[in-house]
Amino acid sequence: MSAVEPAEHQAANVSQVAEAARSGMPVEVTRSRGSTIWTAIAVIVIVAVLFDLPRIVYSGTTNLLVDFFFLLIISSMWNLLAGYAGLVSVGQQAFIGLGAYFVLIAANHGTSPFMAIPIATAACAVAGLVVWWLVSRLRSGYFAITMWAVASVCELIIIQISSLGGGTGTALPGLTSNPTYLDAYTYWATVVVAVVGLAGIYFLLRSPLGLVLTAIRDNETGARSTGSRVARTRLVVFVVSAAGCGAAGALYIISQQFVVPPAAFSVSFSAEMIFITIIGGIGTIEGPIIGTIIFFTLQQTLSHYGVWYWIILGIIAMAVAIWAPRGIWGLVSENFGVRLFPVGYYLWPAGESPRRFIGGKR
Repeated sequence: MSAVEPAEHQAANVSQVAEAARSGMPVEVTRSRGSTIWTAIAVIVIVAVLFDLPRIVYSGTTNLLVDFFFLLIISSMWNLLAGYAGLVSVGQQAFIGLGAYFVLIAANHGTSPFMAIPIATAACAVAGLVVWWLVSRLRSGYFAITMWAVASVCELIIIQISSLGGGTGTALPGLTSNPTYLDAYTYWATVVVAVVGLAGIYFLLRSPLGLVLTAIRDNETGARSTGSRVARTRLVVFVVSAAGCGAAGALYIISQQFVVPPAAFSVSFSAEMIFITIIGGIGTIEGPIIGTIIFFTLQQTLSHYGVWYWIILGIIAMAVAIWAPRGIWGLVSENFGVRLFPVGYYLWPAGESPRRFIGGKR
């Protein structure tokens, strides 16, 4: 109901709230239509179960979950960049590849690959600052294509460095030779990065910076007119997204135990980020989670059908874009007012039930 909420959440009783504000009546504010305590408890339980999973299931299951959380991390970072800051990139694979190679560099100098994850994350954040200096004035298609070019340049530079395997790739040194321990450590590292990444996005969006981001998402011109520092906010988001993709790249090389430039800098990563975010719900924390579940399920069940797999993905993407442009989660949130991770604000006249004003349904 506020200026920082999506339009569909503002439709039901905007006139009543506006009239109350003009008449001097008190207006109440909340982030959700109900208590989020059960969501918090559910998240804690799920995280605890995930950490204990290697003791319960076979390594094949945890290896699948490593792939799942990798997709969740990169799609959440792309969603933060495109869904909130309005920066649609098809070159975030640049930071995935750089993250992988920063781990390789650290491992070649005797650092444990797992200890190199935060190093790669920080290095990609610095790389993000440099790249932002180059692309900060670009928008829409110009920004998207330039980021693709940046990723291609990074790949070409890596190919020229023989100590990093050149164009043929190289194995990652420093990993334990015990496959059971290696699978468990890789899984735990992936869960930690996913949890920290999602928590970081959540608290970022609940901060004052998050208010600016949500305002940019809904109306950039309006955000600028209120004095919001749009450029600085976009810089922060770009660097955070670069760092998150770098951490995912670090996990990628650890899970694969081998890296080759065409795979580490593959544009298919961007295609997966975009598909997951679009079908799940862009501009929401829940969207990439739902999208990853859907995409991963389709990938595991239909990939052996070859070209039909891609046809089905294309049909689903077109159907969602036409009939649910805000994605599956946007459709659910619009009709039922459900928000698992509330980061915006709702306004309604004091004394009224928030259920009349949240979600657009009585």
